[in-house]
Amino acid sequence: MANAQRWRNETAPTLADIEVLAAEAWNRLPGEFRHMCGDVVIRVEDFALDEVLEEMDIEDPFELMGLYQGVSLDKKSVGDAAQGPDMVLLYRRAMLDYWSESEETLGDLVTHVLVHEIGHHFGLSDDDMERIEDDARPS
Repeated sequence: MANAQRWRNETAPTLADIEVLAAEAWNRLPGEFRHMCGDVVIRVEDFALDEVLEEMDIEDPFELMGLYQGVSLDKKSVGDAAQGPDMVLLYRRAMLDYWSESEETLGDLVTHVLVHEIGHHFGLSDDDMERIEDDARPS
């Protein structure tokens, strides 16, 4: 019963709480990985926009925990028209839903989604991303 009391006044992590976890994860990533990303912006939203879900042919917004939007450094050209900054979008509600059914800590999940969105965008292997995640775990 004491454990139930502990949760009585707790609330779900907010957008700001997830932003803090994402910033902490970003700061623990290896320098060469962060450098590869350039000036990527990390944003946290509750869900992906309807247009994004439609474009990706995703019906359930809980199925998308994160998304990289932008052009990877290896495909950018000085002649390209300026666009907004590259972004990693983390979707709080989808992550919380997944987290509630897992054994993972929320910090580890945020790190995982962040690394995988960036890693897939840059064509890294699952093994490479796993090593980066291991490096980013708090000591």
